[in-house]
Amino acid sequence: MGTLSELARSHGGLGPEAVAHLHRLVASWGPLADLCFADLLLLVPLVDSGGRRFVVTGQVRPTTSQTVYRSDFVGTVVTAEDRPLVFQALQEGRTVEGEVEVVPEPGHLQVVAVPVRCGGRVVAVLSRESIPSLGRPPGELERTYVSVFHRFAAMIAEGTFPFAAEDTETEEAPRVGDGALVLDADRRVEYASPNAVSALHRLGMHANPEGERLGALGLEEVAVETAFAIGAPVTEEIERGQEITVLLRCLPLLEGEHTTGALLLMRDISELRRRDRLLVSLDATIREIHHRVKNNLQTISSLLRLQGRRLTSPEAKEAIEESVRRIRSIALVHETLSREGSGEVPFSEIVRPLVRMVEESLVSPDRPVQFHVHGDGGRLPARVATPLAVVLTELLQNAADHAFPEHAGGDGSAGGSVSVEVDNDWEELTLRVIDDGVGLPPGFSLDEVKGLGLSIVRSLVTTQIEGTITMTSEPARGGTSVEVRVPLGGDR
Repeated sequence: MGTLSELARSHGGLGPEAVAHLHRLVASWGPLADLCFADLLLLVPLVDSGGRRFVVTGQVRPTTSQTVYRSDFVGTVVTAEDRPLVFQALQEGRTVEGEVEVVPEPGHLQVVAVPVRCGGRVVAVLSRESIPSLGRPPGELERTYVSVFHRFAAMIAEGTFPFAAEDTETEEAPRVGDGALVLDADRRVEYASPNAVSALHRLGMHANPEGERLGALGLEEVAVETAFAIGAPVTEEIERGQEITVLLRCLPLLEGEHTTGALLLMRDISELRRRDRLLVSLDATIREIHHRVKNNLQTISSLLRLQGRRLTSPEAKEAIEESVRRIRSIALVHETLSREGSGEVPFSEIVRPLVRMVEESLVSPDRPVQFHVHGDGGRLPARVATPLAVVLTELLQNAADHAFPEHAGGDGSAGGSVSVEVDNDWEELTLRVIDDGVGLPPGFSLDEVKGLGLSIVRSLVTTQIEGTITMTSEPARGGTSVEVRVPLGGDR
């Protein structure tokens, strides 16, 4: 099954303008299905078929009635014999109504075929299809809704619907079943559905709305006035304190260039907004927690430095400095999390500061080691980013300490370069630290190392982030290559 664009272009030979028009129609036809209590199919004639064969490029079911079709027909090809009214609407360029027999299912269908006009020509047909026996008993609501649907159908046939400048519908956009007001040309309420009356009551308006303008009821008319003025949909939220929020969407009804009325859809989204406020509050709390953790880690780091200045043993001072670097690497992750406000961090914002930190603390004029960073790790969950930051700090420190011992170079210098390479294919993160130093000692085995730094690295990689680590010498150019692989499949 292809997308609407693929089907319309490959089977219908439609250009970008017509495809965009059909996309807008499919994006905004949910209320139309609700208004007519029926399924809607969008059919595009196949190229070189003379309009006798069609491909279904869109399908929507109503929320106000039972659907006719259990199956999805998008991508299905039908003929003029299957849908004679669709063929007639395409050939004559006008709306056609009637009944057809579709075998084996669903049987007897009531069809309204509406030509979809774009740029002055018919590019598709919208078919309203229902089974008469499944229809709702006719009443004022049903008659009003069907009448409004036919007004939209006339706009589709004229090419004025969907609206060229229509704003993008969201998942919160109201449907007809949420509540509907039908307004006349003078912006007075012709009809109010029961759910719309309930929404007005939630806003504190208990008077009978029919025959009144919204302003007289105490409801802001900005959305309605704007929609009438520009001839395009307008969406607005009406709030009554922090407890009540109603979403309004005004769809103007056009005849030619004149606005003859509007359909005003209303949805009570008070509970959604309450949850949004809770999420915002929770997000702010999480940010504050990360900020405080970062501050506490920096305080611990400062205390360790004060303690280190009082020590006389070089070994003790070095141990304190290593601990400070590890704490600072963890603090850096929490600092980034406090800005991001989510459980993920851009790893590039971690890598480069860590490299600078190690460069500043370990490199001296006697040991001019150059650090380089290549690649982008993308966004990583905090459970991976935090231990990985410590791992990278240890590997950089290990490279600077052991890859370039004093007077290792033939010219008396002990400099070199260290490259950090990061690659993320969203299934696995690969981190490499490569130096051009003296390489690994003979018989080296990572499983048998006793040093604290590499022991920490091995433990974090294999237990906390469930990854793998390998260390090899580079025979061709010398130096050491460390590769860490971390699976990410369960975090995407």
